[in-house]
Amino acid sequence: MAVQSAIAPGHHGNLTLEQEMKLRKLWDAILGVCHNNDADIEAANRSPPNGQSAAEFDGIKKKRGFSFFKGPSELEASTSRGHRSTGSFDNNKYISTRQFQEILASQKPEDIREALWKMMKHDHPDALVLRFLRARKWNIDQALVMLISAVNWRHSKMKVDQDIMKNGEAGAADDEKNGDTTSKKLGADFLKQCRSGKSFLHGIDKAGRPICVVKARLHKADEQSLETLERHTVYTIETTRLNIIFDMTGFTLANMDYHSVKFMIQCFEANYPESLGVVLVHNAPWLFQGIWRIIRGWLDPIVAAKVHFTNNSAGLREFIQPERIIKDLDGDEDWTYKYQEPIEGENDRIKDSTTRSRLLKERQDLYAQFENNTRRWINHPDGEEAQEIKAERENIASKLRDGYWRLDPYIRARSLYDRQGIIRPNGDVVWYHHDAQGSDNNTEKKRPLT
Repeated sequence: MAVQSAIAPGHHGNLTLEQEMKLRKLWDAILGVCHNNDADIEAANRSPPNGQSAAEFDGIKKKRGFSFFKGPSELEASTSRGHRSTGSFDNNKYISTRQFQEILASQKPEDIREALWKMMKHDHPDALVLRFLRARKWNIDQALVMLISAVNWRHSKMKVDQDIMKNGEAGAADDEKNGDTTSKKLGADFLKQCRSGKSFLHGIDKAGRPICVVKARLHKADEQSLETLERHTVYTIETTRLNIIFDMTGFTLANMDYHSVKFMIQCFEANYPESLGVVLVHNAPWLFQGIWRIIRGWLDPIVAAKVHFTNNSAGLREFIQPERIIKDLDGDEDWTYKYQEPIEGENDRIKDSTTRSRLLKERQDLYAQFENNTRRWINHPDGEEAQEIKAERENIASKLRDGYWRLDPYIRARSLYDRQGIIRPNGDVVWYHHDAQGSDNNTEKKRPLT
């Protein structure tokens, strides 16, 4: 069965005029945050100097978003009643106004810009930005705050690109053998998650989305550190956007881990919005009913609506073709998870700083080109010139996507799915090797996620 490819409303390639206008305004705000100097940040925290009016001084603050929470925003952010945003961010449970301002005050614009572009990876830049707009119901102010907060979380707290993805499984294996007491434990714990089969990626659903299976009965909260669980969760989400099947067969209270559940919720709601397809809670015992009432109270209603309970293979078949449901879940596919250890030398290209620097320079040039064309697109929304600018932006985005996969082996450690030939060097993802031709129903393209 071929994967459906229709573009959903509100996604890149299927925007209304109003949605495209909001996308332009959000890009305008993003560029304002990423392209100002340190003097602007300092100015936002002091009184107007002699000879400068309050209005002139306020203009400096607005450059990097400080105006968003001081009164009516310069950006129109529609609500359900269509009025202008007051800049309130009270409906976000993960970041406060003060925390957002602290991010802007503590991070250099060029550092935010660099971290933002690292976050793009092979995505079309508009596709990533639109995920935050949709998550905040097209409120531009709130989408900007959410995006910058996620960028800061990735870079400053989790160190996704500079540590988790760069070092990967091979880095954990090296720490397990050669690290000090702390790193040895973290490395061993990380690989334990991989080796145990308590969670793994395999196959796609009817919509072509990758599937992550979590075997709840194999998890015990006290068998690894919280840091390890968080790192492994992020590592899995970064590998591919996904659906999740929580296989609750054999689940007991000893397997319940509220911290991990809360962290996963925060990941998908605050830092990877619009990246989760559906969650299938499969074969849950009666005792999970009380636990679910607690968890449901933590969820955003949109995320909660993605959770479905299935009690047999018939329930799973509503979302996944029978031949793609593994036998362990009472499906037809004869497949069993088996971990393959890192191979010596598989990450040697990460040591090639010369090639990496050259590819990064090419990519940075494309960043600048995309930003320049985005400014032109913002200033010329209509007419023949606008269509030419859009076409050029699409061309640059395509170069960014292709260039990412040339750069990938120099910045990302190989994973199990690289070693097994599932993730291909050109970014294709082939789950079912018995289909040697890599037909549409077998291959998930690592195309920009829309």
